Amino acid sequence: MQTHHAKRVVITIEAIMQKRLTDTLEGAGVTGYSILPVLGGSGRSGAWSREGQISRASGMVQVVCIIREERLDGLLEAAFEVVDKHIGVVTITDVEVLRAERF
Repeated sequence: MQTHHAKRVVITIEAIMQKRLTDTLEGAGVTGYSILPVLGGSGRSGAWSREGQISRASGMVQVVCIIREERLDGLLEAAFEVVDKHIGVVTITDVEVLRAERF
């Protein structure tokens, strides 16, 4: 089966910044993404968990995008506008996709 090269970008950011991030991505022409809750983890500030939290304000989400390589710089510039001033991590991996016309 024929596969095609693409990039998978995962942006982990505070849940309260989710809308600002997705609005910024959409403004940059990114039309496809998935939003996943992050249940907990550990980082520079130590371990944390969503367990027992009443609101989303202190939680984290991941915004996952799969795009064509030529669109990567635009997505990263848009994401950096939001992530630069807030807690956030951006990762980029190479992926293979079927049906390249969807990306």
